[in-house]
Parts: sequence; C-alpha cells; structure tokens
Amino acid sequence: MAWSTSQLAELAGTTLKTVRHYHEVGLLDEPERASNGYKRYGIKHLVRLLRIRRLVDLGVPLSDIPSFEAGDERGEPILRALDAELAASIERQQRMRQELAAILDNRASVDLPADFRALDHDLPEAQRSFLLAYSSILNPAAMSALQEQLAAPRSDVAAQFEGLAADAPEDVRQRIAERLAPETRQQQEAHPFLSDLEASSRREAAITQSVVVHALVEFYNGAQLDVLRRVNALLSEDDAAGA
Repeated sequence: MAWSTSQLAELAGTTLKTVRHYHEVGLLDEPERASNGYKRYGIKHLVRLLRIRRLVDLGVPLSDIPSFEAGDERGEPILRALDAELAASIERQQRMRQELAAILDNRASVDLPADFRALDHDLPEAQRSFLLAYSSILNPAAMSALQEQLAAPRSDVAAQFEGLAADAPEDVRQRIAERLAPETRQQQEAHPFLSDLEASSRREAAITQSVVVHALVEFYNGAQLDVLRRVNALLSEDDAAGA
C-alpha cells in the first residue's frame, strides 16, 4: 500500500508543508507518481522522514544532516556544540525558575535585579528605579556594595528626603540637606564608588553620566534635586575647609 503526502506526514507526526520543504532542500527523495499524478510514498520514505525528524528534534540544522548520514568528522563537533547550547539553556532556565520562585513566594518586584529581591519591600519606588538603571552601568562589585548600603536601615532623614514634596519650602530643604550631608559623607567613606561612579562603571564615561543624570531628573522631584545640590555644596565646603 502506498501513502499520499498527507498520510506520510501524519504517520511521521509532521506537516504537509514540512514534507514538501524536505523535498525542496534535497533531504527527502521524490517518490514515484501514480497514473493520476499523485505521489506514492512507501516505507523507505517513512523511515527516512522519521530519521530526519529525529535529528531535527535533537537540534541538528537541516544543512548538517547530510554530514551525519555520511559519517564524516563534522558530526561529533556539531553534537558537542548542541550539547553545550543545551547546557547553557538549561542553566538559564533554572536561573529563571529561581527568580520566578522568589517573585511568587516572596512577592518580590519583577523589575529589580535578582540580587536585590530581598530589599524590595523596604525600598521606595525611586530607589527601585535607580537600582534598575544602575544595573546597566555598574560592575558587579559596585552593585554588591550598593546592595550592602541599601540593606542597612534607613535613617529618619533619608525617609524625610524620600517623602519630600515638590513644593517643600526652602527652610525644610536646607534643614534636610544639613542633616543628610554627614550621612552622605559616611556612606561615601564606607562605599567609595558612590563618589566616583565612572570608576565603577562598565560603560564609557559619557554613557555613565547620561544614565545618572537622566535617572536623577526622572525619579526625583525639584525639591529633592535641590536638596542634593545643597548636600553637594555642603560637602564641597567641608572639603575646602579641610584642605
């Protein structure tokens, strides 16, 4: 009994389009045709098609299938390369599952870098956004130091700064800046990279500066930016006096 193209495709668990494509690329021989012009496939075609499907399921490109059939020396390197790709893919999927588990179990933020999931509940929105932006420029050591800094309990003045309204009066801004300046100095001494992000960046200086500036303008309001300017001025005055 001979089979039609659709019957052959069904037996092999594939599609009519796929069978025709294998004919076009020369992997599957054309069968004889009946008097009515229809193709007539036999058991050899089915076995051949199943072998092709097996190699394709293993990830072997169609262009490399003849190498396997010929038994030439290219066969083993191709399989080893496929195995390496699968190992990397499995590792990536396992890492994704771990991160998904953290999100599902601890309701961690989806947008934070994986190492910062545990900090999510205590971080203001602006700092979460900064973390995500900084992860695109800072090296792993700097990101680790940043995590250490953020893991410490936030002070009252830091909380006041995060909640500062855009229309906060000048005296409030100055008072917060004066209280925030010594705390900022302590953080810079404990984490020197905070004073020189460019030295801890994986990117060019101009790119690093643009990310930092855009992040500041986007995630802090005018009053908060003014406080930061005042803090910087106070620290500069202290440096000048010390010198």
